[in-house]
Amino acid sequence: MLNKIPLNTWYDANDKDLKDLRLKAKDLCFAFNSLPYSDEAKGKIILKQLFASLGDNTEILAPLYCDYGQNIIIGKDCYINHGAYLMDTAPITIGDHCFIGPFLNISCASHPLDIANRNKGLEMAKSVIIEDDVWIGSNVTILGGVTIGKGSVIGAGSVVTKDIPANTLAYGNPAKAVRKIEN
Repeated sequence: MLNKIPLNTWYDANDKDLKDLRLKAKDLCFAFNSLPYSDEAKGKIILKQLFASLGDNTEILAPLYCDYGQNIIIGKDCYINHGAYLMDTAPITIGDHCFIGPFLNISCASHPLDIANRNKGLEMAKSVIIEDDVWIGSNVTILGGVTIGKGSVIGAGSVVTKDIPANTLAYGNPAKAVRKIEN
């Protein structure tokens, strides 16, 4: 685990140290989002400060939002289009050669169903893994605890609530495996 948030168990999201980490990440996102697109070098510097790891030749378009940043690992030769929100209460790993459409939402956090615990600010964090060579269409939501297998394609507008096997076309709400992708 890259930060102090425990995985798969309830924790207090109002913890002062966690709030401080979120503010630092949001300041870095603000700095990145405020740059002219032509200032790619400065953008890379900010992203390398924000993320746990950022691979070579990866391009991320503003605006970008995340909660902690330090829980995000992105491989090489990736492209993430405008409007990504990476709620990285748990590790988010994006492999090499991934192509991601606009308005991606990865949400690692969930909240209790019962009102009393929800009002206490409790959260639970579950990791997301996107393996190499994945293509994700626009307006896709991926929930915590999901792995998307190598070479898969997720159709636009999908909500991914369960693992998607490698080399699979999946789409819908919730996303379902439609067929294998033959190379």
